[in-house]
Amino acid sequence: MSDFDPGLAAGARAAAVALLARRDYASGELRSKLIDKGHDAATVDALLADFAARRLIDDVRYAERFVAYKAGRGHGPVRIRQDLKALGLQTELITAALESGPDFPRLAAEARVRKFGPRPPRDWHDKARQARFLQYRGFSADHIRSALGNDPGDTFDPDP
Repeated sequence: MSDFDPGLAAGARAAAVALLARRDYASGELRSKLIDKGHDAATVDALLADFAARRLIDDVRYAERFVAYKAGRGHGPVRIRQDLKALGLQTELITAALESGPDFPRLAAEARVRKFGPRPPRDWHDKARQARFLQYRGFSADHIRSALGNDPGDTFDPDP
């Protein structure tokens, strides 16, 4: 347990608890919100250390849940990594959460089928359009190639 004095930061504590009552926050995200509300940075840092010691905030848990949620919505690891970095999480923590996450090649294929149907792309134009969609969703080039199923040298059969 830390030596944090709860009497010194009742306002910051109340604001943090109100925010955490709605949803989970990464420590960096919660820190930014509290400082934006006008709370002293040193007080916020001490409060966050106390919350972390009591496991009221946990960046590892947050990253794992974030990856699971975003992957369930059809987002790929590139986009998820970018979103987690924007929230201020450490690179090692992000990498660990993504590695323990879902099977992204399978998710890319499922996202392609949901959007474009089960048939493979008919021609290079369709393949490029589907690849752009998967790239926008945050899948890597390897995941996209796997989801599209055709190597660049393959010929397309317009009526499979």
